[in-house]
Amino acid sequence: ISSNHWVSAWAGLEINTLAITPLISKSHHPRAIEAAIKYFLVQAAASTLLLFSSMINAWHTGQWDITQLNHPTSSLLLTTAIAMKLGLVPFHFWFPEVLQGSPLITAMLLSTVMKFPPITIYFLTS
Repeated sequence: ISSNHWVSAWAGLEINTLAITPLISKSHHPRAIEAAIKYFLVQAAASTLLLFSSMINAWHTGQWDITQLNHPTSSLLLTTAIAMKLGLVPFHFWFPEVLQGSPLITAMLLSTVMKFPPITIYFLTS
């Protein structure tokens, strides 16, 4: 992520989500379709929280800069959104099921490479 603007970072995360979803459901097996739907819904909920966090921060600080995350409510919502996107406890309910329904290569991508953008956003804000 090379942006310091919330909307650009959010768009990057959404492109990340939309790029992996067809790979999850590639086999057209019902379990793979279910895994893709679960992944998409959880990621959409986390993205909504991330946008809400950025709006609260912009409302209180007057800036859309990622590095200026000063409001406590905004920080809590961002941490929750990042934990959901990463599948961290207590938001990990979806992760094992998505990995089981995905092909092996896609599961490896979900477990490694797909974690980098949310972690980068978290480090930019801390």
